[in-house]
Amino acid sequence: MTIQSTPVFNIAILGCGKVAHLHAQAIKNLGNARLAGVWSRSEETANTFAKQYNTKAYEKIDELIRKENIKLAIVCTPHPFHVKPTIEAANAGAHILVEKPLASTLEDCDKMITACKHSVVKLGVVSQRRWYEPVKRVKNAIVAGKIGKPVFGTVNMLGWRDKTYYDSDPWRGTWRMEGGGVLVNQAPHQLDILLWYMGEIDEVYAIWKNLNHPYIEVEDTALALVKFKSGAMGNIVVSNSQKPGIYGKVQVHGENGASVGVQTDGGAMFIAGMSGIAEPPVNDLWSIPGEEHLLKKWQAQDTQFFEKIDATVYFMERQIEDFLTAIYKEKQPLVTGTEGRKTVELFTAIYRSNRDNLPVKFPLKPEENDDMDGRLR
Repeated sequence: MTIQSTPVFNIAILGCGKVAHLHAQAIKNLGNARLAGVWSRSEETANTFAKQYNTKAYEKIDELIRKENIKLAIVCTPHPFHVKPTIEAANAGAHILVEKPLASTLEDCDKMITACKHSVVKLGVVSQRRWYEPVKRVKNAIVAGKIGKPVFGTVNMLGWRDKTYYDSDPWRGTWRMEGGGVLVNQAPHQLDILLWYMGEIDEVYAIWKNLNHPYIEVEDTALALVKFKSGAMGNIVVSNSQKPGIYGKVQVHGENGASVGVQTDGGAMFIAGMSGIAEPPVNDLWSIPGEEHLLKKWQAQDTQFFEKIDATVYFMERQIEDFLTAIYKEKQPLVTGTEGRKTVELFTAIYRSNRDNLPVKFPLKPEENDDMDGRLR
């Protein structure tokens, strides 16, 4: 798919690990986009990636942005290393799309947001599941008032990561290199969708543990109780310790007794660059009066559509397409840097609540002990 009557945008990829390959393929599939260059913390990795995708590797980000007239830089480094390439690319004049999460700490989020505002460039965060049809269906029902005021929202994401997964990259499973566990790496998509549906948070009380992964430093399971500013309640259960991987679900219950929900991931959790998407995303709950019969129809439609596409790339295309439209029309993308910070704020609150054994009030500001070691204390 292409955006009609728009120029071809030169795009750079910063960080050439596993997820970068999905972005490279998505760019290739867009008629108005061109992968014009890459950069990586490893020169060898950048050169290998550039050769595979018939583009050029650069040692310096600012040189890449300026020489190739880059309009959009997609940051694909490990999470704690998002801040440096983001700021360098923004200072060089590129708009920025960052792989989820925006960063591992609020301090880094704020540095990135400030740098992009200073350079007058757009900042977005990858959350391609917002483009899933059943996810949009839930959002539209909430906006249309079909469930009344949302009063209770839940995230349930039960999956499994084995030692092979954590051994696949040296940064996985460590506080310094990954920045956290299931909250930072696997759950951000579902957390983002919950916040999109339910709105601003007032308070969080939470705990996390490592239940059955003694070979990693970070959490594999977390539980949270959420008070939203609207007065609604929330419940979050996320885990990498359930074998085999089961599902990821977001459900919203309304004041009129009707409920809507989506299973964003099923069968086994998706691992970028290592596996495909096992099952189609589908609405798994729909009790709006007069619409209950639509659930099976939608499930069949969404399954048929899923079978026709490469879901690992297709929804990346939609988010990149949205960002390029935002650049061309001088508006904000659907998932901004500010939206991305909200997810980081939520998992930071969970870490702080576990650390202090206290509820955490919002909004949150950066703290010295938000660093990786501080999350253990």
